[in-house]
Amino acid sequence: MSTDASFGERLETQTVAYLDQIDDCVALLPRALDEYASDDEFRETVDEIAALESECDDRVREIRGTITDAGPDDIGLLNTRINFNESALLDFYNELDVVPNHTERIAQEIAMMRPDAAVPPFRDMREMATRIAEMTVILGDVVEGFVRGLARSDATATLTEGIARIRALESECDELRNAAIESAFAEDAVDQPLVYREIAILLDELANTIEDLTDRIVVIASKEPGIVAERSPETDEN
Repeated sequence: MSTDASFGERLETQTVAYLDQIDDCVALLPRALDEYASDDEFRETVDEIAALESECDDRVREIRGTITDAGPDDIGLLNTRINFNESALLDFYNELDVVPNHTERIAQEIAMMRPDAAVPPFRDMREMATRIAEMTVILGDVVEGFVRGLARSDATATLTEGIARIRALESECDELRNAAIESAFAEDAVDQPLVYREIAILLDELANTIEDLTDRIVVIASKEPGIVAERSPETDEN
């Protein structure tokens, strides 16, 4: 019979490996934009992003199988956090998989649309990619703590700092998106401004997805006293 500890350790190990793959995938996005701007090895990096995205698909299927195939003996009768949140947790992993999927789409859209890199909108989008890569690193730490808190019945986790930082970076992405679109549509600024608008929106959707994942964590954690994901009003006042 499996124990609570063995199930939790297996889920944590699989999740950490998955998060590392997501981080590797998204980290290539700003590099890809740099290479595109310098006409250096961009296509190879796009292919590398696609390969990592496929690995992420394989990994998340394994994780979902670990959760759905587990019965009470596997999870442990005392681990009510997983039992009570199984459906929400599966939805969470599905949403998490959007991050590498969308990263691949952005890289492929740039490869197909071939925007001019020597213009202000492209530089704004490059800055968005940098913020998104930073958000992904922080997300990895937050999700690791979140899953550990769910998988171990006696664990505690405080995730507020990472979540607040992700939200701040997402707001910066909003500003960069607006700047990119505004400069693209400035009078006689660039050719084909709709291309820059579309790519900026795709980048913004990726940043929004990362922030939405923290919102899902907050909702689940609100029912689990051992996991603190939202600052209390008293903390904000102090």
